[in-house]
Amino acid sequence: MATTAVHDRDAARVPVRGLTVLYDAQCSLCRFLREWLERQRQLVPLEFVAAGSEEARRRFPSLDHRATLDEITVVGDSGQVYRSSAAWIVCLWALREYRRLAHRLSTPAGARVARGVVLAAAKWRETRGGGAWGGRAYRTGDGWGYDPQYGWTYSPPSCDGGACPTG
Repeated sequence: MATTAVHDRDAARVPVRGLTVLYDAQCSLCRFLREWLERQRQLVPLEFVAAGSEEARRRFPSLDHRATLDEITVVGDSGQVYRSSAAWIVCLWALREYRRLAHRLSTPAGARVARGVVLAAAKWRETRGGGAWGGRAYRTGDGWGYDPQYGWTYSPPSCDGGACPTG
């Protein structure tokens, strides 16, 4: 039986040597987490750039910069892009004291926990950012949402126009 390797995802061939964290500089929670990440011992260097800034647009012209303001986005030095809970997990993976936790959160069960934390943070941000939640349904761009009547649900994004999400 033959096996096929996916070379562009081969960690041994394409190691991550640095990560750029795009964060919302207007969000107090985002600024707090940035400062916390900066204080941690890093195995992989983290660099921070304000999401939607001119620098972010210059460095990463192909990103949807409006979306980077809605949820954390991390870009690896070889062009890898991590969003939402995957971005948080890769940030933890970069830290000496939290790499083991990142490995646990990258399992299917851990990913559900990580996603719940990210959705809670997003809800907190929304209530502090001008438009109070008020108990209405909440949706994110990656298909997850909360409706007070039905709880948490997942509806995968469509592939309209041939643009299908891969992560």
